[in-house]
Amino acid sequence: MDRIRIVGGNALNGIIPISGAKNAALPLMIASLLTSDTLTLENVPHLADVEGLIRILGNHGVDIAVNGRREHQDGSYSRTIHFTCRTVADTTAPYELVSKMRASFWVIGPLLAREGQARVSLPGGCAIGTRPVDLFIEGLAALGAEMEIDGGYINAKAPKGGLIGARYTFPKVSVGATHVMLMAASLARGTTVIGNAAREPEVVDLANCLIAMGAKISGAGTSTITIEGVPSLSGARHRVLPDRIETGTYAMAVAMTGGDVTLSGTDITLLDTAIEAIRRAGAEVSAVEGGIRVIGHGDQIRPVDIVTEPFPGFPTDLQAQFMGLMTRANGVSHVTETIFENRFMHVQELARLGAKITLSGQTARIEGVSRLRGAPVMATDLRASVSLVIAGLAAEGETMVSRVYHLDRGFERLEEKLTRCGAIVERISD
Repeated sequence: MDRIRIVGGNALNGIIPISGAKNAALPLMIASLLTSDTLTLENVPHLADVEGLIRILGNHGVDIAVNGRREHQDGSYSRTIHFTCRTVADTTAPYELVSKMRASFWVIGPLLAREGQARVSLPGGCAIGTRPVDLFIEGLAALGAEMEIDGGYINAKAPKGGLIGARYTFPKVSVGATHVMLMAASLARGTTVIGNAAREPEVVDLANCLIAMGAKISGAGTSTITIEGVPSLSGARHRVLPDRIETGTYAMAVAMTGGDVTLSGTDITLLDTAIEAIRRAGAEVSAVEGGIRVIGHGDQIRPVDIVTEPFPGFPTDLQAQFMGLMTRANGVSHVTETIFENRFMHVQELARLGAKITLSGQTARIEGVSRLRGAPVMATDLRASVSLVIAGLAAEGETMVSRVYHLDRGFERLEEKLTRCGAIVERISD
């Protein structure tokens, strides 16, 4: 099993190219099930989750063609992938595939809309919370689907003639359920109005792609989205938006270690709340042509309190990384997690590096320390794993991060990107 070795103490200087967003690429890929034409996606990141979803879509009959890998001098790595589902080969998404990645559960929406039926295993994924599927079930039921849980599977059946547009308000914000409702309602008869919809940029990206395919959608990016169903969708060409979580992660790494880095191919407007928190912590962050410039002052980090919230609030997917940054702040900070109940599993691993963190319910109190010291640590989930990398970059001596397969799910060529900017980071394959 691979490990990542980090020797801390080096400031980061140079350019880090930002990849396409995993959280946008996955629902965009699933949208290919909605049409018999070809959906072409540009800027698709090379990640374990993307490769896993490619296998799942192949099981449903999607033909996938990947253009040649395109290497750039700046180290970026983008792919263009063509997805064609002439006919759906199988409306069942089996446990052995869905259990490995939660997002694969989202195929239930397109399968139900296009084929009128779907049998999808209850999902798996990171152990950061229960993330129940009731919102998906209730939303699709509002469109007329009959939903039944049997033997660990959800059996879904659309009424004769297909799904029917309806008005449905989510009792709580859910990005995944909003994705599924958008896709399902695009082929429903009549108009669907989604209330309390997720407002994340990745939702807007999916809506824009569906519009390019012929869907009639308005209001994406607000809490009310209106979809006028159409009989069929066509193919399209769409570019995956930049990964705001990767952007914020590297910005925090620079803020913690010091240095001057340009994050290329990204957009500062995708994460206003996180950027503001990084600035309050003492780093200089500014929009530049083609990206974002971050200047860090590693020994002058100020304490900042944050609370995770749905967009446009502070992203839960940057909580662990920000906690890593706060371990070196000159004072006490607080991090409150409101999205997932189990998302503090990185706390004990950060403590192995010398961090002083105490937990009280869903709030962590972080007392900044003058220095961290390298140690062997273990990744527990995707975002927690990269928080350990950030802390290791600032720690004295060697940090060895094990179980890095979590990292490979969401960060493309992380060690190469950091090494190009002066970090000592290497992957060790046992």
